Amino acid sequence: MLIRALKIIWVSPNTLIGLLVGVTGLAFGGRCQVRRGCIEFYGGLVKMLLRMSFTGAGTMAMTLGHTIIGQTDASLDIARNHEHVHVRQYETWGPLFIPAYLFMSLWMWLKGKDPYRDNPFEVEAYNLEDPFG
Repeated sequence: MLIRALKIIWVSPNTLIGLLVGVTGLAFGGRCQVRRGCIEFYGGLVKMLLRMSFTGAGTMAMTLGHTIIGQTDASLDIARNHEHVHVRQYETWGPLFIPAYLFMSLWMWLKGKDPYRDNPFEVEAYNLEDPFG
């Protein structure tokens, strides 16, 4: 119980960013649910933001601490296992996760690699996805 509380505190700066995005999304037609210990927001403005993401075609879902934002409820169902790998990464890296993730994307790009697919955080998430949750 204490370890869980410490993880929540450690990740809280990133979770707050996710909550701000999610609550703003709620004000513009979005929805909210709690799944596997994380708050998930989808639809409305959140969907629009994800569709305009840096990946070009649009991102299905994204994790910010213990908050996961997704285009739709169905996209969250598809991406949930992948996103929960990112939740565990946030619990390790805490407020350093976003700078570390961005640095690794930049590093991959500078090496001529794909800044998303070759980012070690994404490689781990794709390799550790658990189809059984």
